[in-house]
Amino acid sequence: MRYAKSLPKKGTIGFIAPAFGCNIEPYKSAFENAKKVWSQKGYKLKCGPNVYEGCGVGISNTPEKCAEEFNQWYQETYADILISCGGGELMCEILDDIDFEGIKQAEPKWFMGYSDNTNITFLLATLCDTASIYGPCAAAFGMEPWHKSLQDAYRILTGEQNTVHGYDLWEKESLKTEENPLCPYNVTEKKILKRYPDEDIEIEGRLIGGCLDSLANLCGTRYDKVKEFDERYKEDGLIWFMEACDLNVMSIRRALWQLSHAGWFQHVKGFLIGRPYHYGEELLGLDQYQAVLDVLSSYDVPIIMDADIGHLAPMMPLVCGSFGHVTVKGNDISLRMEYRK
Repeated sequence: MRYAKSLPKKGTIGFIAPAFGCNIEPYKSAFENAKKVWSQKGYKLKCGPNVYEGCGVGISNTPEKCAEEFNQWYQETYADILISCGGGELMCEILDDIDFEGIKQAEPKWFMGYSDNTNITFLLATLCDTASIYGPCAAAFGMEPWHKSLQDAYRILTGEQNTVHGYDLWEKESLKTEENPLCPYNVTEKKILKRYPDEDIEIEGRLIGGCLDSLANLCGTRYDKVKEFDERYKEDGLIWFMEACDLNVMSIRRALWQLSHAGWFQHVKGFLIGRPYHYGEELLGLDQYQAVLDVLSSYDVPIIMDADIGHLAPMMPLVCGSFGHVTVKGNDISLRMEYRK
């Protein structure tokens, strides 16, 4: 596994838009303020050609132009790190034009994003043995003040920390609007971890995963090299982190069934499951917990649910591809990410 160099003081941050750009409110104003915040910290900023585009379908521009932007900005020396402008819907369509072979040969650099950006964060690890960060997108850094989760992401990028902890409260309903684009997270709900088995847990293994919507979409395609990745790191074992956006509880169960039957979890050491975006939903007697447990409990490994991962903020930034040390004691979770090759 390859790891990027940390963002240096007065280094250059590159913003690109392989998924959505920051062309509409409240994301545009939030992004503008994020740039102001980063500049005040002493960093130089560069924006890719698609950052303010919105002409694409489910992404900022055409798949070809989005892929071209990513290829250039990853392989060239325009910036020290790359942060995605936002999530999206059809980022998968850029993959046919991503130069994964070139990325393997290029100097690794941090790429950070989540949701639809799973199409890159996950494949950087599984196809290129290159670590990435499943973490906040660019506009989130425009909030005032920063939530601790953004401080964590910042300190991971700069190399100041490699351990994250769960947060006490989470956001059920955002207050961010076009009129109030810099609003911080509206954290009102107490975090309550669900643990199976219901005891203190310690697990170790390679951290891998992302948004379940995207993972299930990649399964079975020519970009699905999970079995090969699993075999390379079988001595470490894998800790899968997953969270869902558009999927309802039935879709979550179907997606996990698909990944399980595709052999993705052969050497699993444990599962970290984030709060689904459709939190609290039930369909035909199935809730978000049984949707997961009925499929994954057969692996007889720890399952931690309602963790701070994904679409219901805040989210712990996770280094995809790193060797994770996960500790759950009571209602607290911590993850130490070791940059083991």
